[in-house]
Amino acid sequence: MSVLDRLKAAGVTLPEPRSPVANYVPFVITGNLLFISGQVSAAPDGLIKGRLGEDMTLEQGQHAARICAINLIAQMKAALGDLERVKRVVKLGGFVNAAGGFTDIPKVVNGCSDLMVEAFGDKGRHARSAVACPVLPMGAAVEVDAVIEFA
Repeated sequence: MSVLDRLKAAGVTLPEPRSPVANYVPFVITGNLLFISGQVSAAPDGLIKGRLGEDMTLEQGQHAARICAINLIAQMKAALGDLERVKRVVKLGGFVNAAGGFTDIPKVVNGCSDLMVEAFGDKGRHARSAVACPVLPMGAAVEVDAVIEFA
């Protein structure tokens, strides 16, 4: 089954990749690595904003992280043309807008990680960091960046 078929089975439709909101590019290719700039929790119906442990639940945070994964995959497709070129999701960096006492940061970022594995199978298993931030750009709930190896 292709990556696009697995995404379709998961109910995922890839959006048009988001344009940068500041002075950076959406991705950089060097050698056989694709570095994707942080993708925020921007869904087709708008930006998912909020702070985990304050005005968002864990489940809402996981959904926001899944939206980040969808946006990362859209950037992969824009950069590579064909998602079958992905050899490995090497690393994800997850940033969660969280209140001081909220400690389930890794569980939030699982919303992104789970979709990578669902879409790419074992090639979607990755190294990862997951950190809390007091605020993210535009008030986003979650932001995730990625390093991808491709053929």
